[in-house]
Amino acid sequence: MAAAKGKTNWFAIIISAVVVVALVGLGAVVVNLNNQATAPAEMPKAEIIDQETGAISFGSGKTEVDTFLDFMCPACNAFEQKHGAALQEAAANDDITLKVHPIAILDHLSQGTNYSSRAAGAMYCVAEEAPDAALDFLNLMFANQPQEGTTGLDDAAIAAIAKEAGAEAASTCITDGTYKKVGAQQAQAHEIRGTPTVKIDGQEVENPINSDVIPKLLASFSE
Repeated sequence: MAAAKGKTNWFAIIISAVVVVALVGLGAVVVNLNNQATAPAEMPKAEIIDQETGAISFGSGKTEVDTFLDFMCPACNAFEQKHGAALQEAAANDDITLKVHPIAILDHLSQGTNYSSRAAGAMYCVAEEAPDAALDFLNLMFANQPQEGTTGLDDAAIAAIAKEAGAEAASTCITDGTYKKVGAQQAQAHEIRGTPTVKIDGQEVENPINSDVIPKLLASFSE
């Protein structure tokens, strides 16, 4: 009996070892998934895209106008309807450098489809694959803006808008969601809590839709 009590229970040891290995493996999977979720988004590479700030730039004027826009944001649409054409014209004339920042802070208003992130990512796809069509794409996206609280446009519809803008080359990038993480990470990096956010030479414009700062700035170039 004493000898029986002294026997090593190899079965229990093996089972315990298997469980430990399994738990270590599961932990590694969880860590890997967490790292993937928090890993910095790959930035698109194009001449008009600033790798550090994420800005998509138009024009080469001394005065810099930064606009932070969410494609699901109705106030952003109102801003574009009121000031967008004039700002784009000023950029085309090299009176200003217009720096567009597509960001995503309204994903929670698209019923789980992350429309803001997908739309911002699509803007980066167009800027990378067809930079000359980027502003036309931006304008068409706001012309076809879905209502808050809806699922928004699907990727195929966004790709169709890109094609209409002359950026069919961006279709695969859009449907693959290549840059869908960039918009949210840029919003966090710039600490944007509301849109539209507009800055002129780094100074934030209060109430940018109704402010007279932008019209006065643009009028100064024709004086």
